[in-house]
Amino acid sequence: MSRTVKRAFKYRFHPTPEQAAELARTFGCLRLVYNKALAARTEAWTLRRERVTYHATSAMLTAWKKTDELAFLGEVSSVPLQQTLRHLQTASTNFWAKRTRYPTFKSRKRSRRSAEYTASAFRWRDGRLTLAKMTAPLDIVWSRPLPAGVSPSTVTVSQDPAGRWYVSLLCDDRIEHVPASGAVGVDAGLDSLFTLSTGEKIANPRHERRDRQRLTRAQRNLARKARGSANRAKARLAVARVHARITDRRRDHPHKLTTRLVRDTQTTVIEDLTVRNMVANHSLARAISDAGWRQFRTMLAYKTDWYGRDLVAVDRWFPSTRRCSACGTIADRMPLAVRSWTCRCGRTHDRDVNAARNILAEGLSVIACGGGVRPHRESSSRTGRSSAKQEPPGATQGIPVL
Repeated sequence: MSRTVKRAFKYRFHPTPEQAAELARTFGCLRLVYNKALAARTEAWTLRRERVTYHATSAMLTAWKKTDELAFLGEVSSVPLQQTLRHLQTASTNFWAKRTRYPTFKSRKRSRRSAEYTASAFRWRDGRLTLAKMTAPLDIVWSRPLPAGVSPSTVTVSQDPAGRWYVSLLCDDRIEHVPASGAVGVDAGLDSLFTLSTGEKIANPRHERRDRQRLTRAQRNLARKARGSANRAKARLAVARVHARITDRRRDHPHKLTTRLVRDTQTTVIEDLTVRNMVANHSLARAISDAGWRQFRTMLAYKTDWYGRDLVAVDRWFPSTRRCSACGTIADRMPLAVRSWTCRCGRTHDRDVNAARNILAEGLSVIACGGGVRPHRESSSRTGRSSAKQEPPGATQGIPVL
């Protein structure tokens, strides 16, 4: 059994000076068109309470190209310009549906530099990619092969703050469903990044902490440079390279872990953590952000969907840490300093392993009973206390109460 999914394959490439100049012009035109269209939408709603559609902004783009001031918009490929208007339409739709905030203007220094090309704006022949307005194909570093016999439907070219160029090819990929069995519970932490119900502990690599000294030196060097100088540009690039190194390793680690979990087990049970609220605690925000729990869950979600696996998220208020996995007794308090504890039944537990086993048991019970992934937040403990994890007062200070 197999399934066809849309999958993006991302590669480094090295543009020629002419290609880099053409892409830089395209990025600038995209930013200009996006900002002008957003300003038109904002003005129409503020003054006349009118909603501007994609077709209206597309007509505006045609009119802009005919003016002497913006005639240079016709010198770049029209497809990325239309795509940025579609992205703005999607952002506006999400805002009116109350799924996100109102779109903001793109900045030349802070916004992501990227351009999206559909099939009419590039040529794909014999594994060589040539973009519109370019005569030579891109020099792509093929770190892994594309699926046999496929052609990209969309190409996205981007440049990160460290100056590296990437091309992302969206293709149809066939995922073979390999049979798997068993279930595993996963408990997230900071001492051990993840603890499995099998007793295995995944060490926290602490990528940001490992490069913190290097990052500090680079940032201090940047602060000494005069604004607008060439030396400041070089120092800014050095800081960006350190951040890129941290980002790459922070992305690589959960990719490998989630792939292993999806291939080995049929059902994975995790906690429904609200990382956005947890990073409001300034004492732990840096460590939580470096752990990448949200990125881990996002990767696990789409990979389980690809391979036909089951993913269950246990309610965040389930007392997985304080409950004995042997007899079900819930302890009154469990400070963060307590890494192992002995229940009244005589069983001694490792804090994280016990939590992972409880998460697994709760997830399996949710599946068996046909309930949702969020049990009711009622008082389910034998002591009458709310089924929320008990942490020391300092650990939850500043976190909003949900």
